Amino acid sequence: MADIDIFNGDADGICALTQLRLAEPRDARLVTGVKRDINLMAQVEAQAGDRITVLDVSLDKNRDALQRALAAGAEVLYVDHHFAGEIPQHPRLTAFINEAPDVCTSLLVNGRLDNRYAEWAVTGAYGDNLKRSAEAIARPLGLSSGQLQQLEALGTYLNYNGYGENIDDLHFAPDALFRLVSPHASPFDFINEGREHFDRLAEGYRTDMDRAASTPLMAGATEHAALLVLPDAAWARRVCGVFSNDLTNLHPDRAHAVLTEKANGHYLVSVRAPLNRKHGADVLCRKFPSGGGRAAAAGINDLPGDQVGEFVRQFKAQFGG
Repeated sequence: MADIDIFNGDADGICALTQLRLAEPRDARLVTGVKRDINLMAQVEAQAGDRITVLDVSLDKNRDALQRALAAGAEVLYVDHHFAGEIPQHPRLTAFINEAPDVCTSLLVNGRLDNRYAEWAVTGAYGDNLKRSAEAIARPLGLSSGQLQQLEALGTYLNYNGYGENIDDLHFAPDALFRLVSPHASPFDFINEGREHFDRLAEGYRTDMDRAASTPLMAGATEHAALLVLPDAAWARRVCGVFSNDLTNLHPDRAHAVLTEKANGHYLVSVRAPLNRKHGADVLCRKFPSGGGRAAAAGINDLPGDQVGEFVRQFKAQFGG
């Protein structure tokens, strides 16, 4: 019998698991990866009696592996906010799935724990660019504006660290970053006691964002939809998601797509629906084989170069460009 924690390597996955393991400590095997590595349950050969926790990865993308784990006799707790499709009914599966655009996995875990580690939930929500949800959860905590800014910065940096084609692109491997943050009951303790790690993320974020900010939009941008292309470089892969969020926050009525070139001639794609109309990103991305995500924010892991024109057409049709 083994304990296995499977989680998305971004802010939401890390903050969700941090809350759970502060409340329910386990010496678990960690299974994670870069943010786009979501077929994580396939890495697990479950055995009877295993206790498996799955956080912030689409059930739909892990359906077969989940069924195998349950059939093998494992017990699974599954908490997520991405497109799930039909949720299996099984006595050893406990699923908390909510696909609403203002929800993330950290908030779902926070509800399960009755706000016990709410500051980590706020951090995860900020990392998922859910500012209003983060501030709603934070309101009863009596935090100052400066403290909220600190949590928003940490959430943004944790999320930024998850983007890359492989672990070598990242400043910290997600499992290593989880081990650094998870002993701290409050994110402020991590910020203060792990200052060198916080500063490393902050400096990388600022440097990469400055590079991205100088990239022009593709021709044909409208008030409703805009696209841009980043080069095949580690900094571009790291920043593609948080830069998409930044564009969305600056232009809340406009949808954005950031296409990052890959060495194989394909593209990594990050799509953000307009902040004021948070729907349609997942519908668009699921039209392409390696696409998925949620209503407000989604992506395509490997868009062939000869499909870029079709993607642009579908993007503008989806968001009224």
